Amino acid sequence: MSAASVSAQSNPACDPGELEMVFSHVTAAVGHPKGEAATALADRINADLNGQACMTVYPNSELYADDDELFQAMLDGEVHFAAPSLAKMSPIVPQAQLFDLPFLFDNMEELIDFTYTPEGESILEAASLNGYLGLGYWLNGMREMSATVPIRRPEDVQGLTFRLSGSPVGEVYYDMLGVETITMSFSKVYDALATGEVDGQENSWSNIYTKSFYTVQDGVTETNHGVLAYMLFTSEAFMDSLDPGLRAELEQIILEVTHERNGFAYQLADVNRNLILQDGGVIRTLNDEERQAWVDALLPVWDQFEDAIGADLIQAASGRAAGL
Repeated sequence: MSAASVSAQSNPACDPGELEMVFSHVTAAVGHPKGEAATALADRINADLNGQACMTVYPNSELYADDDELFQAMLDGEVHFAAPSLAKMSPIVPQAQLFDLPFLFDNMEELIDFTYTPEGESILEAASLNGYLGLGYWLNGMREMSATVPIRRPEDVQGLTFRLSGSPVGEVYYDMLGVETITMSFSKVYDALATGEVDGQENSWSNIYTKSFYTVQDGVTETNHGVLAYMLFTSEAFMDSLDPGLRAELEQIILEVTHERNGFAYQLADVNRNLILQDGGVIRTLNDEERQAWVDALLPVWDQFEDAIGADLIQAASGRAAGL
């Protein structure tokens, strides 16, 4: 089935005279926080802006799996909205690498608190330097590790090959752990795990469950070593082309949907974690001593990215996380 026909079933065709907005993403449309947030956004736009604008959503990499192509398509006006992981935004917004620093946030509550600070807002604003416009942060969950062998301590992953999404920070900390990394698109991860092209990966509970990664791994270790979140963004040229009234309505809808769906992401992470267990998947939790071994091994990564991210941003995020 073509991308156009799939999306036409879930997003009715625009009425004559309506401005069509295209949203492209790589995840499942159902059962995944980003996919469901994109659908919720389209539903609100198609209801509240009926007669003015409509949104069509293309999930599961139907339009673009390659980030470079997506970024260019947005500048070319072929795509109007997307929400790549913050790791994938680093070529456009180097400061976004902050969110990939290991053990910066202990939980999603700390992350969402930071996104509402002036420092968190400044990262969204930095996208404008390259012709884009950051609109908000969409949450997924904490990052966990899985592999073909049990993982409890840093030395357990030495010599393995892990898939990465393209995070420069991840490349450094896995190199410190003695892990070889291969960058590949999200749509290719399951096959790479199933065939043994890679031994392991890191991801959220929602990603691990909806793409069945746990079924081709020895188990998943609840490391909570990082966060997985997305930057909802568009192009400045597109937003500037809108009638001021329409733009204001659109921005308000985005704000409301973002707040609502981020709250739902917490619940969905827990649901998907439990579904893995119900399906016979193995989940390993770390005791305090094991977790501290990971913290000690990975915290030196922070210093290597001070120049690219900004020491002030790291301090603002780490200070807030520590309750300082």
